[in-house]
Amino acid sequence: MQKKILLPTDFSDNAWSAIVYALKLYANETCSFYFLNSTHIDDSTTRTYITNKYIETLKEEAMQELIELKQQAEVSNANTKHTFNIIISDKELKTAINDAVKNNKIDIIVMGTKGATGAKEFFFGSNTVKIISKMKLCPVLVVPDEYDFVLPKKIAFPTDYNRFYSEEELKNLKDLVLLFNSKICVLHINIEKHLNDIQKYNKIMLDKYLKNYEHSFHWMPEYSKKTKEIEMFIKDLEIDILAMVNYKHSFIESITREPVIKKVGYHPTVPFLVIPE
Repeated sequence: MQKKILLPTDFSDNAWSAIVYALKLYANETCSFYFLNSTHIDDSTTRTYITNKYIETLKEEAMQELIELKQQAEVSNANTKHTFNIIISDKELKTAINDAVKNNKIDIIVMGTKGATGAKEFFFGSNTVKIISKMKLCPVLVVPDEYDFVLPKKIAFPTDYNRFYSEEELKNLKDLVLLFNSKICVLHINIEKHLNDIQKYNKIMLDKYLKNYEHSFHWMPEYSKKTKEIEMFIKDLEIDILAMVNYKHSFIESITREPVIKKVGYHPTVPFLVIPE
């Protein structure tokens, strides 16, 4: 079955790095890749040079860059299982991505952490924050800047066990695991000394749903910020991908609130799969 993968790009090195990662991650899969560029100009931009002619020139240049990007991917990839498509949109990036996902039945979005103008000191650029916090249609895989592909042998899945995961949510995790038969490392940062009955039940069910996949359960005491603990876990266990479900009051929701991003400055060192609930 063909997998459909959306690759938003602003033609930056960061975006190309994410594209290369996606091509290598899905090297053995039959895939259709969609390069998407938005030529949207913010309404708050009132500069006098933004004429209809300027906008048309912008679109023409973007289309030319998309064509060149497609050709570059075809030459550097040379994988008969892969086909490439281009999408250009004059809508705001978040809307352009939503439209592309719906119209092309996209299975996953793979994107860089920030655009060419993204703030270097923070892991997430504002566009990435908007996409991962609002995307409800499919998972988003965020690739750190200049990240070199390594086989994903271990995938971390942090949970507080307060929530029951649906089969659809876990399917997205399993799909990733099946690419290279990765091991799932379930991480619980324990605020409490013992799990309550709901947490115990959810842990048992998670164990049951993952029974056909190699997995292990890990505990970490809470002694600092969760972001730091997750980063330590990634380093200590040599984790290759971090995967989380984005739901109300989840860890992702807390770190993708703009003011929190600026305070926390979350810097995962590995690709980060965000699964919508």
